[in-house]
Amino acid sequence: MELLEIFGYVSSLIIGISLGLIGGGGSILAVPVLAYLFSMGERVATAYSLFIVGASALVGGIQQHYKGYVDWKTAVIFGIPAVIGVTIVRHYVVPALPETLFFIQEFEFTRRMAMFGLFAVLMIPAAFSMLRKKSPDTDQEKNKEVKYNYPLILVEGLIVGAITGMIGAGGGFLIIPALVILANIEMKTAVGTSLIIIAFKSLLGFFLGDAITMEIDWVFLGIITALSFTGIFIGSYLSNYINGARLKKGFGYFIFLMAGFIFYMEFFVKN
Repeated sequence: MELLEIFGYVSSLIIGISLGLIGGGGSILAVPVLAYLFSMGERVATAYSLFIVGASALVGGIQQHYKGYVDWKTAVIFGIPAVIGVTIVRHYVVPALPETLFFIQEFEFTRRMAMFGLFAVLMIPAAFSMLRKKSPDTDQEKNKEVKYNYPLILVEGLIVGAITGMIGAGGGFLIIPALVILANIEMKTAVGTSLIIIAFKSLLGFFLGDAITMEIDWVFLGIITALSFTGIFIGSYLSNYINGARLKKGFGYFIFLMAGFIFYMEFFVKN
């Protein structure tokens, strides 16, 4: 086993630990781990990431359900168009994209650059979402009536699903504000509900898209996912002793660095 692969398995455990410690964000590391430590191509890395992200979000979503922080009606209303969006992209769009999209003089802009470049760009608002301080829930927020802006929810769900399909990440930083604004639900419920949405759109997108159109290494994927699950439980235990707010802030800065690393590797280092 090569050294990079060892780091890859350790990083898979760290993904889960970060999810258990700070409640989110760790799954955004799945694509870089798969791409750079296991040397996977963009299509395989984003596909496997969908499964890991979805399975991890399902664990977190079930935990939030038992705490009473999941609005299942909102999850279904938002989740259906999101599932449609991610499935269309994974089943039809990604396989149809050519290896080389276009040339700018002698510069070759590839499918990998497009997918990982978009991923790096979207890591920036994800990092900001981790650095932003959350305002405490008020009684007024908790008693708000849930109202749905159905047309906007449909459009937002399709867009978030399509983005998830393209980059292989959950997109919680997009879903949570949408639930608060478009469904008028309070923040804690929005966080819990977003995990359920991420779980189902990621897993269904994977099974209805990638599992049908490409060969899956189920043994490898199972090992990585099991390590992530183990990390979640370790992180949940450690959260009793570690300041999660400070850790979340530090992780936000780390995501900034990771976004810069991905952009540098894809656009300035010859593959």
